[in-house]
Order: sequence, then structure tokens, then C-alpha cells
Amino acid sequence: MEHSSLTTILIFLAAAVIAVPLFKRLGLASVLGYLAAGSVIGPWGLGLVTNVKETMGLAELGVVFLLFIIGLELKPSRLWVLRRSIFGSGGLQVGATALILFALCSLNGFTTPVSFVVAVSLAFSSTAFALQILAERKQLATSYGRTAFSILLFQDLAAIPLIAAIPFFDPSAGNQGINWISIGKVILAFGLLILASRTVLRRIFKMMAMTKTSEIFTAGALLLVLGVAMLMESLGLSMALGSFLAGVLLADSEYRHELEADIEPFKGLLLGLFFMAIGMTVDYGLLIHKPLMILGLSLVLLAVKIAVNYLVGRKSGLSSSAARALAFVIPQGGEFAFVVFTTAVARGVMPAQDANALVVVVTITMALTPALVSLNDRYLSKWLDRDEKKPYDKIESDDGAIIIAGFGRFGQIVGRLLRMMNIEFTALELNPDQVETLRRFGNKVYYGDASKLDLLRSAGAEKAKILVVAIDDIKASMKTVEVARANFPHLQIYARARNRDHVFRLRDNGVSRIWRETYGSSLEMAESLLSNWGFPLARVQKTVRHFRAYDEELIVEQHKVYQDEAQLIDVSKRAQQQLIRTLEADREEGLELQHEMQT
Repeated sequence: MEHSSLTTILIFLAAAVIAVPLFKRLGLASVLGYLAAGSVIGPWGLGLVTNVKETMGLAELGVVFLLFIIGLELKPSRLWVLRRSIFGSGGLQVGATALILFALCSLNGFTTPVSFVVAVSLAFSSTAFALQILAERKQLATSYGRTAFSILLFQDLAAIPLIAAIPFFDPSAGNQGINWISIGKVILAFGLLILASRTVLRRIFKMMAMTKTSEIFTAGALLLVLGVAMLMESLGLSMALGSFLAGVLLADSEYRHELEADIEPFKGLLLGLFFMAIGMTVDYGLLIHKPLMILGLSLVLLAVKIAVNYLVGRKSGLSSSAARALAFVIPQGGEFAFVVFTTAVARGVMPAQDANALVVVVTITMALTPALVSLNDRYLSKWLDRDEKKPYDKIESDDGAIIIAGFGRFGQIVGRLLRMMNIEFTALELNPDQVETLRRFGNKVYYGDASKLDLLRSAGAEKAKILVVAIDDIKASMKTVEVARANFPHLQIYARARNRDHVFRLRDNGVSRIWRETYGSSLEMAESLLSNWGFPLARVQKTVRHFRAYDEELIVEQHKVYQDEAQLIDVSKRAQQQLIRTLEADREEGLELQHEMQT
């Protein structure tokens, strides 16, 4: 069914608006919603959109924008730091997976060129799918998220020589030798891009920024990404790789954040279109006529990649649970497989029917990935990780008079000041990734749960004088306080509180030395603001002291009735009226001071 361009756009938008919220409501990934929407409106569904090839061409720009933004997040210096992870973990994953798949293809009668192309293509995972899932779950910064990103980045880099090598497998082309002219063009393009990013591009963006016209800057950002992508495509390279390189080269630019903000909406919309286009490409005819073959190949591919990914994760130093999470987030086939198979068929390297079947297999593995991630989270993690937890560290010395429970951003500042004063302390932290990072920077910190009685005892709680509870999680913080109060009543507890309710619960447990984590810095900012405004410093400091005393008294009064909502509201209203009267008096005094300063 043919439609006008506007009608087609409306169909895509309607399908996305209906499917994605529905799948999110069911607790499924939005990617799966896009896939389902594409399948419904595509040729094998309602047939509302039939021009899949044109749609896919536009949709691939979503991957281009995605990799540009990823590049903006990676400064060249950071990319150099990740080189071992990229080429180590990434190379091992692609090499091992391709070797196993090559053997399986050869055993099933494929020729050597076809086996090679299929094996390497299927070894790649979907950058768009995996990163979208990790971003939705806010796990890009985890240990396995960083490893997954390194592997995906290596795959994107490795896809280029694979696509370039396909013509050499063309049986009708013969041995034409190496095209040194094409290689020279590629090197020249990369060199010009690096030079332009350091000189011309920065000046152009500066000129656009000076116009203070946001749409011009957005137009410039789009021109940059699409221009670099088309340049790379004209040279026979990946548009996605070109946009990634452009992002990396501008990562240390002062315009990085504005570029990211301008491109983000286009990336999200076009990525959704990309996933819908993938759903439209599924040949359900093959599923109907050869269901066992298609499903069998899909399950074999998933099984091989899950096993290899898990082993690569363990080899990279991940825990068993993190390695399993890695295995289940990148077991699918990737979007590069579509490009490789299309090129291979056009060059006569592999039959069209084999390529069509493998496209369906790749699409099915993509569709199954969100379900596999949910399966691991909801069931496998509970069954397999019950006894897998890393054993707590053995405390080397229990002579410290101070124990710091929680060595994150709050606890570290306390610890640094104690160290400056040559005061010994024992730091406990439950996040193993945090412990590993802190140790790399020379910090002495032990992995363990401070709410466990045995760990507190081994940390020297019986001899210590002070326990600093700097734990971010309120539930864990309260559990630690309760254990310490019940078993080590002599300990003076200094506690960090995230909010007022946390303060009330701490006071319920007899803790009186409490610091709200943002309270002091807020007062310091207000003090600096008022001082810079022109008020005498002594007056400002007096006002801040007055407010601090007032608020501390209010907390004490609110704590007495906080479990009775009606009384809490009454106390808060009376305190608010008192504050208004105080502020009015302060305002009159302030006006007098301003008048004196002016005269």
C-alpha cells in the first residue's frame, strides 16, 4: 500500500506512540516495542508501509547519531586508556565467536568464503540495541557496561575491514590486487578530518555560537554529522564509524555539551525508526515454512555468543554475575550483518536465500535480547548469585579509633581530612567496583557490609571510639546504626542523613550527631551569595547562624510529632509563621544597612 510521505510519517509515529508505552507498561524494553510496531505496520503485518529499503536507509541515521554522541563522551585520552579493553576483550570476543561459527558453517556444507563472511558477521552484536538497553537501565557506567561498550566499539572498528574484504571473495572478480588509490583516499580523508576538527570546525562553531541563534547551531551540528557520514560512505566506509570519529575529535571541544544536546532528540527519534525498520524486515514467510530451522539457528547463535561473552567477561576480570549480565546484553546479531549480507549477495559471494534466512535469524536474536536480559535479572541472578557474593575482605588491623562505614563521595572527604591529621581509621565500603577504583588511587579501604556484626567486630568496633556512618542508602544506613547501637553502645556515632525523614529515623535510634549531606554546602553558598551582594560579612554570618539554629530547633520539634501528620503540619505551619516574622525583622534591618551603605 503506497502512501504520501506525510501519511507514512503519521503511521510510524502512531505505531510508536501506541506500542512503546504499552511495552513499557508490561515491564518490557522500549526496543521490543519498536520492533513489534515495525512488524505490525510492515509488509508481513498490516502492510501499511511496504518500502522497507527506503525506510532502512533513513533509519540508519539513528545509529550514525548514536555513535556521534558516544564519540563526544570519549576524549582521545580516555580512548587511549581503554585500548587494552577494546582490543583485548573485543578482539577475544569476535575472534572466539567467529572461530566457533566458522567451524559450524563449514560442517554444514558452506564454502570457505561464505563460512568466513557469515561467521564474522554473526560475531558482531547490535551497538544500537545493547547501548539502548544499558542506557535505559542506567548501567553504562557499571563494570560490565564498560566492557560491553569496549567490545561493541571493537566490533564497529572490525566491521570496516570485513566490508572492504568482501569484493576479494567475489568468484567472478579474480585477483585484482590491492587498490592503493582507495586506501590513500581513506587515509587522506581521516587526516583532513583530524586537521579540520582542530582548526576549521572550532572556528565555525564559535562563529555560530556568537550569533546566539540556537537553530543555526543545531543546523551546524546536523551538517557536521551528516557531512562526515556521507564522506565516509563515499569512500566505501561505515557512516557510523565516521560519525564516531567526528565525535571523538570534538570530545575535548568547548562546544561538546551543546552539540550533544542538539543531536540527542534526532538520535532518539531516528533510533526508534531504525528499530521499527528492523521489525519490518522480518520475513515471516520463512518462519511459517521453515520455523524449526530459523528458530534452531537463532537459539544456536544465542547459545554460542552467550557462552563466549561470559568467558570473555570472566577473562576480563568481571565477577560471575557481571560476566553473565554482559553475556545476556550482547548475544544478538548486529545491524552490520544486514549490510554485510546485502553486499555479499550483490557480489555473488553467497546465495540470496541464505542471506534472507540469516537476516531473519539476526532479527529474532535482537527481539529476544530484552527478554533474555529480564530473564537474567528476575530469575537467574536470584538462583545463581545467592552464594556467589565476593567474600568480605579480611581486616589487616583493628587499631583505628575511627571506623568509616561507607567510603563514597561523603566518606572520602572525612577520610582525607583525618589522614591529613595523621589519624588512623578503618574504611568499609560495600560496592566492589568502588573499592577497586579507590584502591587504584592508593586508598586503603576494605570491601564489606558495615551492617554485619562480624565485620564491625573485625574492624575493631569493640576498641574504636567513633563510628562515621556515611552510607548513601537510607535502609543500609539505618541497619548499620541499629547493629552498632545494639552491640557497641560505647561508640559515638556521627551519621550522614540524606533528608529530613532520615534525620528523624536516626534520632529515633539515639543518634544526635547528624549532618544532612547538602545542608552545609547550601548554607555556604547562601553566605557567599549574600556577601558578594554587598552585605557586611559579619552580618551575613550572623544571619546564617540564626537560620541554622532555627532549622535545628525545627527538626527537634518536628521529630517529636513526625509520625502524626496532623501535628506535623501544625508544627510546620507555626514554625513557618515564626520564620516569616523573623525574616521581616531581618529584612527591615537589612534595608537599614543598605541605606547606610548608600549614604
